[in-house]
Amino acid sequence: LHNVTQRELHARIADLAADSAIDGILVQMPLPDGLDPDHALEQIPPHKDVDGLHPYNAGRLAQGNPTFIPATPLGVLELLRRERIDPTGQHAVVVGRSRLVGRPLALLLLQNHATVTIAHSHTTDLPAITKTADILVAATGKRGLITGEHVRPGAIVIDVGITRDPDTGKLTGDVDRASVDPVAGALTPVPGGVGPMTVAMLLVNTYRAYRQHLGQP
Repeated sequence: LHNVTQRELHARIADLAADSAIDGILVQMPLPDGLDPDHALEQIPPHKDVDGLHPYNAGRLAQGNPTFIPATPLGVLELLRRERIDPTGQHAVVVGRSRLVGRPLALLLLQNHATVTIAHSHTTDLPAITKTADILVAATGKRGLITGEHVRPGAIVIDVGITRDPDTGKLTGDVDRASVDPVAGALTPVPGGVGPMTVAMLLVNTYRAYRQHLGQP
């Protein structure tokens, strides 16, 4: 994969797009250096874009009429639903603005009647913003970025980030669990929290694509 060219990647996607036995296509991000992810995603037919990243599907989500929703944001919403946490009227702060998680998740929370703030690498005084959150989502990929000083007591904290600790080799998230756990009302684990929900929602989207292929609602 690390030796593939942009043209070869596009050709492979085109083969999958033309195959009637294939209902869903996902380009695993991040791509190796030298490959353009935007151009790659644009090669996926929107009806087979089960991770919801094609510009067409991203636009439908922004308009509030989504076809396929990116799997990780959809997994976060499903996690909240199953835990009976209603975003309505809540202040949700999303730390991270990537097109994979931050931006689509902010849109989903907004469409579920939360008041949404997006923070990012250029945000000044991050703790002052995150401490106002009823629901705090960390999605930056920066290990241990969110500490206890960032969290309002009783807040719901969702840790989307996952990186490997270079010293221990263990998978860790964006949240410093030792300082956040005593403060938060609830905190998702890493690993075993949002990750499995992402996989589950990807399967949901793939099944939805299959049913659409059959002409079923």
